[in-house]
Amino acid sequence: MLHEILLSLSGQPSPLFETHAEEDAVSEDAFPLLSPPEKALLASLARLSRLHAKLRAHTALISSSHHSVICRAVSTAINTQHIGKFQRKILEVEKSILVEDSEYVGGYGIVPLSTMVGEFSPWTRRLEWLWEIAQFILPDHKKTNNQACTGAALIDYLRAESQTGYIDIGEMALHLISAAETAWMRQLSTWLLYGNLPVLGKGDFFIQEGSMAESNHAPAVAHFVLRTNLQPKFVSPDTALSILFIGKTLNLIKAKRNVSTTSPPTGLLTTPVTLHGEHIEHFATLKSPISTAKLSNSINSIRLSLSQSTLSKLLPLPKILEILAVLHDFLLLRRGEFASALVSHADARLLERHRRPGTLASKGKISEGLQGLSIKEGDVANALSQALAELYALQNEEDPVDDELDLARSLLQLSMNDTRKSHSAAATPSAGGSDHVTNISDIPFDDLLFPSPTALSAQVHPPLDLFLSASDVLIYSKIHSYLLGIRRAQLHLGDLWKHTFLRKIHPSPLGPPRSNSKFGQNKLRAGRQRDNTRTRQMRPVWATCSASLFVLSEVGSFFQGEVINGSWQHFREWIGGAPTSSTNSRPGTSSSSKSKLSYNSIASEEMSEASLDRSTQLPRTQHDPETLTVAHRRYLFTMVQALFLTERPFTKALRFLLTSVDHFIALVVRLESIQRNMDLETDEGVVDSLVDYAGEEKEVWQALSAARGEVETGIKVLVARLKDIDDSRSGEGRTMFDMSKIPRENWSMYQQNATGTEANMGHYVPRKAAGVDRLLMKLDFGNANGSIGPAAFVSSG
Repeated sequence: MLHEILLSLSGQPSPLFETHAEEDAVSEDAFPLLSPPEKALLASLARLSRLHAKLRAHTALISSSHHSVICRAVSTAINTQHIGKFQRKILEVEKSILVEDSEYVGGYGIVPLSTMVGEFSPWTRRLEWLWEIAQFILPDHKKTNNQACTGAALIDYLRAESQTGYIDIGEMALHLISAAETAWMRQLSTWLLYGNLPVLGKGDFFIQEGSMAESNHAPAVAHFVLRTNLQPKFVSPDTALSILFIGKTLNLIKAKRNVSTTSPPTGLLTTPVTLHGEHIEHFATLKSPISTAKLSNSINSIRLSLSQSTLSKLLPLPKILEILAVLHDFLLLRRGEFASALVSHADARLLERHRRPGTLASKGKISEGLQGLSIKEGDVANALSQALAELYALQNEEDPVDDELDLARSLLQLSMNDTRKSHSAAATPSAGGSDHVTNISDIPFDDLLFPSPTALSAQVHPPLDLFLSASDVLIYSKIHSYLLGIRRAQLHLGDLWKHTFLRKIHPSPLGPPRSNSKFGQNKLRAGRQRDNTRTRQMRPVWATCSASLFVLSEVGSFFQGEVINGSWQHFREWIGGAPTSSTNSRPGTSSSSKSKLSYNSIASEEMSEASLDRSTQLPRTQHDPETLTVAHRRYLFTMVQALFLTERPFTKALRFLLTSVDHFIALVVRLESIQRNMDLETDEGVVDSLVDYAGEEKEVWQALSAARGEVETGIKVLVARLKDIDDSRSGEGRTMFDMSKIPRENWSMYQQNATGTEANMGHYVPRKAAGVDRLLMKLDFGNANGSIGPAAFVSSG
């Protein structure tokens, strides 16, 4: 019987413990001479026998078929290490019985069954725990609906299981964690040393190769994304982004070397063997279980080593400043003449489509009239090209060469906005900025320039994709549409004062001798009466126009001057350069750009001044590209918060006001056209029998009164939303920028002043713009002067 027990514990089939019997019972037919207490003692051994057999079969299946290398490594460690220990324990007990060891063999050569059970009782808990691990890796076939276990999930599960009160279970968990993390580190070393994805377990690594649909890169350059569901918990988000950055850099260097085989670029004159040796030394300092802090320090050391040797030439600081200047000047509308030219040429494209602004009022809402207008991709691209050509025409021979305009011409593209493409870019977690995109309000502003949604974006080519991601460019496009909508409404409202027919009495009254006759006097009296009536009727219209223009101008000036320009100057100073221009509350013009130097010359002059005046200036910190990338994301997120793009009620109110203003302007222009035709019919006798101008004028006046009410309501709602933002950000004790809501960035470390320890360590602390109360004070002052107050409506009779 002892021989049969030892064979069954070794995993061999035995009639003592039949497979069809219950796991905690012994067969009644086998060994009928056994007493009930002996059968109860054998139940625990039966449990061990079946657990041993199932573990061997299950781990063999995992090691041969599982897609994850980490899971295979853990399964192999269970089979060879822990099940091997159990088998060696069986051999030790058998040997002790054969040599008649007194610990097992009593008098008359009797081996007590209780001694056997007590010797193997600790292994019941161990094998049950190992069976739980095996079931977590690969559940039974009955649970095929469950998703396959990943290596990151297994590592996190083992780390949680290591926190136990059993010493033996804790030691086993640490051993399995070591096996899993060793396999994971081998995958990581392939990526960090060579920029290649691991050959084995490629689909289980937290960095994946993205599809070509998600990127605009050349076919020779691969596109990589970060999959957070495959990322272990001990890898912090910042560390994961650094790992992605290092691998993408090495992959880009390898791709450039493969392309340029005849004359290698000067930026790639590094020694890979030396770099690999330094990186391996950093890896050698990591011991299992891997600490989050130690892993972060090792990755930062590798990143700094790579930045000082290769990235300083592959992605220099002037190149980064150049692309940032283009984004700030054109996408953030620092160049006011670009916004004006783009709006004017877009309006010209709409006119060429035989959709005059006056006809929009005949169909009610302007949005309803624009829905029937089809815009082609060529019209949109042509509007951008003509706007850039107009900027070239503004230059004089005495002006310096505008390198930024040339770069903008090659990078910027205005195209029809594909919602599916934008959603895929926002959902791509490659850049760590997807959470910023999801926090932006879903109120659209991209259909204000053209009836169809359009987006102005920048084409980011390698190696600039190491600095700018698709989600960053998408955020810039959303900010551009947001600011351009406000700027477009300002331009259209200002253009209303150019319609002199509505503001002045035209033509001049009749002179003598016709004015001395009774007919002439009656005609002059009728003309003066008509002009006075129209003037009284137009007073509330001009009051509403002035109020809306005042509100939009103040909001636009606050956004452009206080938020965008202030944040940009603060960011440029942190990078290491002097501010390019003084703070101005209005967008720049062509005159201000004449004296503006290029960023390359600024950077070179700053370096020369630093070398000459080292005794008077503080030492300047040279930031590596990865640090600049993280700082740029914080700068961008802070700007999104300050522009109220995360406040859906405010964006909804602003969108309603902009749409109401467009409808209001279209009705005013339509009214001018009707009154011109009525004057021709009355004064010159030009009669059109097919049109009833008097009836149309009455309808337009009724629609215009309703449109005035919508504009004034929109102004009141917009100011109310601003007050709500002021109350929520200051009255309830909240900070101006609640960065803790973004899970992918460790914002809690940077919520102190710029003089704090984190700022002294070189981390970028975003600038806090002025509060909403400053904007509300200007709007309240305008309301006190009667600029925003509702004007008395004069009926058209």
